[in-house]
Amino acid sequence: MLLFKDVDVNKLWRTANSNGWRASSAPRSYWPPPPTESETNGYLRVRCNGGLNQQRTAICNAVVAARIMNATLVLPELDTNSFWRDESGFIGIYDVPHFIKTLKYDVRIATSVPDIITNGKTKKLKAYQIRPPRDAPVTWYTTVALEKMKSYGAIYLTPFSHRLAEDINDPEIQRLRCRVNYHALRFKPNIMKTSSEIVNKLRSEGHFMSIHLRFEMDMLAFAGCIDIFTPQEQKILIKYRKENFAEKELVYRERRLIGKCPLTPEEVGLILRALGFDNTTHIYLASGELFGGKRFMRPFKAMFPRLENHSSVGPGKLEENTRGLAGSAVDYMVCLLSDIFMPTYDGPSNFANNLIGHRLYYGFRTTITPNRKALAPIFMDREVGSTAGFEERVRQVMMKTYVGGPHKRIHPEPFYTNSWPECFCQENPRNHADKCPPDNIYEVLENQFRSEENEES
Repeated sequence: MLLFKDVDVNKLWRTANSNGWRASSAPRSYWPPPPTESETNGYLRVRCNGGLNQQRTAICNAVVAARIMNATLVLPELDTNSFWRDESGFIGIYDVPHFIKTLKYDVRIATSVPDIITNGKTKKLKAYQIRPPRDAPVTWYTTVALEKMKSYGAIYLTPFSHRLAEDINDPEIQRLRCRVNYHALRFKPNIMKTSSEIVNKLRSEGHFMSIHLRFEMDMLAFAGCIDIFTPQEQKILIKYRKENFAEKELVYRERRLIGKCPLTPEEVGLILRALGFDNTTHIYLASGELFGGKRFMRPFKAMFPRLENHSSVGPGKLEENTRGLAGSAVDYMVCLLSDIFMPTYDGPSNFANNLIGHRLYYGFRTTITPNRKALAPIFMDREVGSTAGFEERVRQVMMKTYVGGPHKRIHPEPFYTNSWPECFCQENPRNHADKCPPDNIYEVLENQFRSEENEES
């Protein structure tokens, strides 16, 4: 466990202390191969809704669902009717051959449901549509969903966001989630190439930090944090909230005091300055269109002028527009590979939560996660002129913040934000369950897989 009080700010540019742990999501007990074509219980189709990272966790859950139902997974569908208005689909964002190959020991994957012959005519097998309950337990899939699958041959789960419980008391199933998230889900070569070019360009000038700045219209409207805007801007946010979210009375001051308001760009700058970062710090901003215009960015730019984003430092136009899934994918990779990552709103932000977990898995990379609830009264005092000891008060809050080392997952921290200890291991553990799998584990899985294939033949 690493806290700010344990480190010099200059050391944050390095990875956190692993304490002998390393990432490992390979099976550690008998893991039978997936069903053959004759053994499968049926076909599972899913529609993953939301943005890139909400869809990403849904894909992980879909693989797990197919595994526990002994089913064949049809390549997941990505929602095109969401905020992104992006029709790239799975094959437009992810490397499909890599996805199928990486998971060949885990699930059988098909690109579509099979054809069937009815009354002499060939047509696609029709999947029975079901709306799964939110955070459905494993038992729902092995009973309700499986029963329909066996009856119809295929089921279609839609929508499929947060439709499988995160807390599953089976380390092997949790490790499967990590295999999907951190190994199988690789972006297409063009996205990886663009991301690599941006990272190399930033690295050529030394260390760089990435910041996920959540200050877009949809997030501000969702959070109910509107009082800092002009009357006209408040009308826009209120209208957007009424059209897109459940009606609920939200009081700005109360929301802010419980940490539900995203940090403003100026507040982000003040935190970094209080921690000792100076105006030479190179920062990559991952964000959508900031609401409220340039006036909210001016104070931040004055403190930290070396700001970049994928438009300013990228090799050219990414896709049709930078709000699409491809632009978000590039931001994701650059943030993953940055020396330091700082999310400004990790509440319902799938982008931030996934990245925190991925950076932990990717070698305990430094992540600075401000405690908005603890910082709110300090910023509110400053706004009314009470600035005595401001930076020291900010530092005191930040001293209690984890910065990327292994630490116990405590509810409500999501599994996708912290997969320790299930997806990590030690060469010389105190607990046998934490022991790393043998070096030839994939050779064992390949032999099992080939044996199953031979039996099928």
